[in-house]
This record gives sequence, C-alpha cells and structure tokens, in this order.
Amino acid sequence: EKVWVPMTKLGRLVRDGKITSIEEVFLFSIPVKESEIIDRFLPTLKDEVLKIMPVQKQTRAGQRTRFKAFVVVGDGDGHVGLGVKSAKEVATAIRGGIIAAKLSVIPVRRGYWGNRIGKPHTVPGKLTGKCGSVRLRLVPAPRGTGIVAARVPKKLLQMAGVEDVFTSSTGHTRTLGNFAKATFEAISASYGFLTPDLWKETKFAKSPFQKYTDYLAESSKAPRPTQ
Repeated sequence: EKVWVPMTKLGRLVRDGKITSIEEVFLFSIPVKESEIIDRFLPTLKDEVLKIMPVQKQTRAGQRTRFKAFVVVGDGDGHVGLGVKSAKEVATAIRGGIIAAKLSVIPVRRGYWGNRIGKPHTVPGKLTGKCGSVRLRLVPAPRGTGIVAARVPKKLLQMAGVEDVFTSSTGHTRTLGNFAKATFEAISASYGFLTPDLWKETKFAKSPFQKYTDYLAESSKAPRPTQ
C-alpha cells in the first residue's frame, strides 16, 4: 500500500482532516483533481463497466486500435460519477475510467412523488439531459414503482440511489456513450433547480482555502516525504 502524497491544496486539507465531508467540497464548487480524495470521503463507492468498445485511428501504416471504457461509480446513496477513458489495453482503459468517474462524482438530489412520508425516493421534479441526439427525461414516480428505464440509465439511477422513476428517451439511444452522458446530465440537473424549501437566506461562509490559508502556507514549506 503506497502512502498518498497529495498534489493539490484540497488534497492536503483532506489528508490532514481539515475537510471532513464531500458536501463541503460541493458547496464551494472546488474542482477535485485527485481520486484519493473521493476514496477518503466515499469508501463504499462501487464501480461498474458499462461498455468497452474498440476505436480506431487511421495512420500511414494502417489502423491504430485503442479501447474505450465507459465506467459508472456510485454509492447507492446520492453520489454518482461517469468516466470515459481510451487506452491501448482494456485493463488500463478500465483503470483510467474508474479514476475519471471518481473525479466526476456529483451529488444527487432526491425528492417525493406525493406526501413527504419516509425518506426521499424519487427525483425532485421532471429533469432532462441531452447528449448528441439522445434526450432523456426523468419523471417522478410513486413509491414502489421501481426504475422504469433502459439498461444504461437504470444502472446510473441505481448507483445514484434513486428508487422510483419513470423515464422517456428519444434519439439514437443505441449510442451507449451518449445515452449514459444524457442520463448523467439529467441526474446532475437535480440540484440545479431552486425549489421553495431552498429559499432560506444563504449564510455565506469562507471557502476552505481562505479559512486555512495560513495552514496551507505552513504545510507547503514543510519537507515532503520521499517515496
């Protein structure tokens, strides 16, 4: 097991326990550049390969074939990520895809279909995502419906922790990459809509980088551990 040496300011704050939850990272829209940060916050993350497809580039000597992997990660409880990676070998593509998916993890807002009884189980409203010609619409469904969707969006919605939802799609959904990306865009739109229960006055707090400026300045001077 290699010791993780963070490369970014966010990584240093996470390693040293200054940032304790991924929600803080989302709140200040801090870009995550290291997958170990996500591993630290979401240890229960599962990954699944949606598809591996060969892609070719025409060169003077013929074709150069590489493998493209589509990977989805999620904890089944409000966090999901989608990653795409091409590489010469399948294993390398999958590994890269998992890292890319972890870096793109987003929070998923869930809501109710009718009465607010129990935990949120469906999407908070009608959501749409589009990629290429593929459009995907998520519609709230009553409890017990399950996920009424094709194979690809179903996998993403399960990983996101949505229990009941109707879906409607148009376009060339055979293009799995675009179908997955459209679904991911629709899911990520869940927090983009400001509903009345979020109308409370915003209490502005300092970003972690501002809060721990002195600490970061100190730790950057400290000698780095050698590999």
